[in-house]
Amino acid sequence: MAVTDVAADSLAALDTPCLLLDEARLTANVARMRARLAGLGVAFRPHLKTAKSLDVARRAMTGPRGPAMVSTLREAAYFAEGGVTDLTYGVGIAPQKLDRVGGIRRQYGADLAIVLDSVAQAEAVAAWVAANRDPVCAPLPVLIEVDADGHRSGVAPDDAGTLTAIGRVLVAGGAVLRGVLLHAGDSYGLSEPERIAAAAEVERAAGVAAAGHLRAAGLPCPVVSIGSTPTARFAEALDGVTEVRAGVFMFGDLFQAGIGTCATGDIVLSVLATVIGHQRAKGWIIVDAGWMALSRDRGTARQAVDQGYGIVCDPAGTPYPDLIVRDANQEHGIVALRPGSAAALPDLALGARLRILPNHACATAAQHGSYHVLDAAGRVSATWPRIAGW
Repeated sequence: MAVTDVAADSLAALDTPCLLLDEARLTANVARMRARLAGLGVAFRPHLKTAKSLDVARRAMTGPRGPAMVSTLREAAYFAEGGVTDLTYGVGIAPQKLDRVGGIRRQYGADLAIVLDSVAQAEAVAAWVAANRDPVCAPLPVLIEVDADGHRSGVAPDDAGTLTAIGRVLVAGGAVLRGVLLHAGDSYGLSEPERIAAAAEVERAAGVAAAGHLRAAGLPCPVVSIGSTPTARFAEALDGVTEVRAGVFMFGDLFQAGIGTCATGDIVLSVLATVIGHQRAKGWIIVDAGWMALSRDRGTARQAVDQGYGIVCDPAGTPYPDLIVRDANQEHGIVALRPGSAAALPDLALGARLRILPNHACATAAQHGSYHVLDAAGRVSATWPRIAGW
């Protein structure tokens, strides 16, 4: 049988829409990133916010206990229960969440670190540590978030006063000042490798500078943690950095392909959909995957090539020429040729199966409760659960 026939037969029993995962591509993407960071002499802490799955985590991490990064405390508890105990919770801490952090550390023996970027947060942590002297869950490890590029949160890297004030509150309060953490979020708006490499150098230099201020004040700073998929992909040197975090690189998506961090053929996830109708006069094929299955993310609309709600492929994962999901309602996707295309609309019968490559892997995966895993022949070989929530 041809590859397309094997894939079609294997996918025929699945209810649609559902989420597919190409295991061979996942393995290759992880291997490339590990080799790259090893060559730059830094540790790797994969970010699991996209994956939200122990099965994926075990393939991405360098060991069964981690290290790993999470973006929700639901993820932290889930992965800690699964034996992943070297964790960083990468969202600025709210005082109300400290009891939950302590509970995860106590229940699972997890080394769960938190991040913050203000004296007020540091004071809340110090107060919590003073009230929770349980040696299992305290002292609490903390990283100071540093602003690499004005994208979001963090202390300015040259603001020695704030950095040292935060550090002194933490140390005096009995917390563990573990180091600094940065995220070059503006790198997602770039597309030329040399500009992303320059952003990576800005991120690296900011982290090293912030660490230098802490150390000059006699404060500990063993960890300098940076990370984004684009800067991890294109950084040329990481002197002074101890670890790199990245997550979406595992799966790739059309947005990442648009900025050059992966190729379309590297994309791991796709949404399986079924043809449910035609509007032939309009050149439309209607499928049962709307924005509830694909997400509302239209990030590629701001790029040189607008991919609509996703590129449409045959059951083996080969894209049809210029065929995209042009529009989406809650449970309906409108498949049509890209505007201006001279390609022929494929003749897809009612009930035919299609695969749709996502704009944003994180957002699309979040719409689904599991991955249907494809082997090298395109057959469904396993189902991996994934979690949701906060």
